[in-house]
Amino acid sequence: MKNLLAAIFIFTILFTACSKKESPGFGAEQEVKVRYDTAAVDSFSTGAVSVDIARKIRMSSPQYIDSVKQAKKLLEEENKLKAELEKEKKGKPEEEKKKAEAEKKQKSSEKPSAPETKTE
Repeated sequence: MKNLLAAIFIFTILFTACSKKESPGFGAEQEVKVRYDTAAVDSFSTGAVSVDIARKIRMSSPQYIDSVKQAKKLLEEENKLKAELEKEKKGKPEEEKKKAEAEKKQKSSEKPSAPETKTE
């Protein structure tokens, strides 16, 4: 009887161990792809210089200095043009006033002379 119970016990263990059910373990999980940044940063590569130092280097370059000078020149030219336009705008009303006064003077000088010629 002991042999029969032992055989049944072993048979049930083998039966449950060899079942077709999949356990929710490694097979149920999805594969996760991990991406690593493996680029080596050399002491002379672009990533090795801090942002502040790179900014100072760029600012000290002749190209940057020249571009700043050009920008200043453009601003000065714009300011000069604006000043000239303002002078022209101010000058136009004054010229118009002078022309209007000159026309009034001419008209007033023509009116008295015209009646004098009629009376003679």
